[in-house]
Amino acid sequence: MSAGRLGCMTTPAQGSRIPPGALYACDNSRFGSDGKGRYWPGAERWFAWLSRTVDRYGPDRCLWALAPDVPFDAVATLTESLPWLARIRELGVPAAYAVQDGCDRPGLMPWDNFDVLFLAGSTEWKLGPVAERLAREARARGKSIHMGRVNSLARMRVAEWFGCDSVDGTYLAYGPDTNLPKLLRWLDELDGRPSLLGSTHPPDDPGWAARTPPPRHAPSLAGKITPATPPAGPARTRIR
Repeated sequence: MSAGRLGCMTTPAQGSRIPPGALYACDNSRFGSDGKGRYWPGAERWFAWLSRTVDRYGPDRCLWALAPDVPFDAVATLTESLPWLARIRELGVPAAYAVQDGCDRPGLMPWDNFDVLFLAGSTEWKLGPVAERLAREARARGKSIHMGRVNSLARMRVAEWFGCDSVDGTYLAYGPDTNLPKLLRWLDELDGRPSLLGSTHPPDDPGWAARTPPPRHAPSLAGKITPATPPAGPARTRIR
C-alpha cells in the first residue's frame, strides 16, 4: 500500500484499520463475504459507520462509498440507493452506485446522482455487453468505474478492458503470504502489456465475448487503474 498500488476496502462488518497514507473505499456489506448480506447492519447503522470512517481517515483518501443496494435486483437497488447518494456526497466523498442485472431498463440509471459506477450483479451480467456499455457511458460522463469480485488476472484484464479505475476481490483473504506476490505480478503484467493499449486481442476470461476495442488508455495501478493519454512513440505503460 505504501507503493500506492493497493488500497483498502473497508466494510461495517470488518472495521478495517486503514494504514497511514493508504487509499480506501467503503463497501456496504449488502453482498458480503457470504454472498447473502448477513453482515448488513441496516441503513442507519451503516451510515453512522460510514460517517465515523470518513471522519477518522479523511475524505481525501476515500475513493468512493457504495450506497445501499439490493444484489441482483436493479429496481430495488434504485429505491434503496436514491435516499443515500446525496448524503454520501455531503460527507465529501464520491458516491458509488451498484449497477445490477436489469438496470438497462428505462429510468433505472440515476446518472446525475452518483460519481462512481460500481459493476455488481451476477458474474454473467457483469462481464456482458450491457455492463461494458454502461462502463463506456460512465467514462463519457466523467465518472469513475469500479468492478467488484475480481479474483484472477483474467478478470482483471476484463475490468481494464472495460475502462475500470479500480477493482476489488477476496483473493488476498486466502493465503495472503502466497497470493500477495501473485497479485503484484498480475499488476506488473497489466502495467507492461502494450497489447491492452487499443488492443484488438480480447481478454481471456471465459465469460467475456470479443467486442469493439475500447479507447486507448494507459493503465496505472496506483490503488486504481487511471485512464490516460498514451505517450508519444511506441505504446507503453507506466506506473505512477
